[in-house]
Amino acid sequence: MTDRVYPSAKPAAAATANPAFPATKAQLYGATRPTYRPQPHHRRRSKRRCCCTFFFWLILTVLVLLLLIGIAGTAFYLLYRPHRPTFTVTSLKLSYLNLTASSTLNSRFDVTVSATNPNKKILFAYDPTSIAILSGDVDVGDGTVPAFLHGKKNTTLIKTSIVSTGSALQSDDASRLKSSMKNKNGLPLTVNLETKVKAKTGKLKTPKVGIRVSCDGIRVNLPSGKKPATASTSHAKCNVDVRFKIWKWTI
Repeated sequence: MTDRVYPSAKPAAAATANPAFPATKAQLYGATRPTYRPQPHHRRRSKRRCCCTFFFWLILTVLVLLLLIGIAGTAFYLLYRPHRPTFTVTSLKLSYLNLTASSTLNSRFDVTVSATNPNKKILFAYDPTSIAILSGDVDVGDGTVPAFLHGKKNTTLIKTSIVSTGSALQSDDASRLKSSMKNKNGLPLTVNLETKVKAKTGKLKTPKVGIRVSCDGIRVNLPSGKKPATASTSHAKCNVDVRFKIWKWTI
């Protein structure tokens, strides 16, 4: 009895071994396109978290400092009730004011300024004070007052003589000054004081701050003889401005 030989069955893979030819675009695209694998971003996230944490604590620290400063300032105000010093021009005399043809100015003023400290527990220590007398925008005299200590509930008289000899003026300034000197109502003047001051109460001392005092509403007639002319100061008003210096800027 002879054995029958049956053909062996072809593997299933043989059916797909020869794909359709030519290959379709989808098959080519799928074969060459790399598999997308998203990369982890742990480092970026950690940096962002560090920055956010840093700014959070920075802002929190600033807010806490501002709160503490506000509480300290409120406590200081309630305890000491600080007030600004006040200033008044009580007397101003003009001995002479001459303007030559070459725009050279010679002048002499005798000024008395009253400084009042209204505080019961605070005294003021002033640096040397510069005094300038202006007529409009024209500087007609400059002087300096020595440093002094302003006691509690005290009124101090600041007296000084301001002499200007041979000061050269610009032509425009000289023209404006000549016009003001012919005013029938008198020569308008402004007295400016500028200095630095610090407050003291017990052992507590504040840093020095700049102050500028501007007193206007003063008028004086030119003297006709050797006797000085007395200015009218009844309408004089003085404004006190505190000036803080932040780096290169003064506010």
